[in-house]
Amino acid sequence: MAEKLICQNRKAWHNYFIDDKYEAGISLLGTEVKSLREGRANLSDSYGKIKNGEVFLIDAHISPYSHGNRLNHDPLRPRKLLLHKREIRRLIGKVQEKGFTLIPLRLYFSDGKAKVELGLAKGKKLFDKRETLKRKTMERDMERGRKGFDGDR
Repeated sequence: MAEKLICQNRKAWHNYFIDDKYEAGISLLGTEVKSLREGRANLSDSYGKIKNGEVFLIDAHISPYSHGNRLNHDPLRPRKLLLHKREIRRLIGKVQEKGFTLIPLRLYFSDGKAKVELGLAKGKKLFDKRETLKRKTMERDMERGRKGFDGDR
């Protein structure tokens, strides 16, 4: 499968514990697809919401198409996500638990179709963020130290 990454939400990994990932299709307008092909999208403040047994992507910013006319799309409109019924039922059960939310992790084209990777996430507290950052820097320092010894011989 050929995947072309459009954008990703790097802050999601910093602000949330990602428990589970789901791949969903997106219901888009023509000008939105053309804008995505130009790579003009932003997932930073977006989230998933379940309404009436359907999942929607809220606040995902897809910039208006540069060569569009007056029928261009609204950049922040809610977009319907395409998932199987059993996946939606599982998500409804998890989201109703305390603290879980749906966060889009990345937006990409897979075989010509726009897909979004949703993460079932639980918010991190400030001390969790500090702990993660400290662990990453320690691992990076250990890796640098290991590379230094191997390079000398």
